[in-house]
Amino acid sequence: MSDENGQPMLIDPAVYVGCNEADIAMTELFGGFDSRFYMAYFEAMGTVPGYEERRDLYNLYHLTNHLNLFGSAYLSAVVRTIERYS
Repeated sequence: MSDENGQPMLIDPAVYVGCNEADIAMTELFGGFDSRFYMAYFEAMGTVPGYEERRDLYNLYHLTNHLNLFGSAYLSAVVRTIERYS
């Protein structure tokens, strides 16, 4: 697909309406993006105090999903996250 100028575009087939913090947390789960991305993102979206405390909880779903799909390599991260919020 391309835009009106013929430039390629990507449409995310997994788009949903949900909490923006959950989306941005997942970007940080496996290494993240360049710091300029996060600066621009938070400038546009703003921040809610405590995001850093919620980030790992948002990512627990993705970690347990990876544990289910790919095996025990993700177990320690799942356990660490559960223990953190216990």
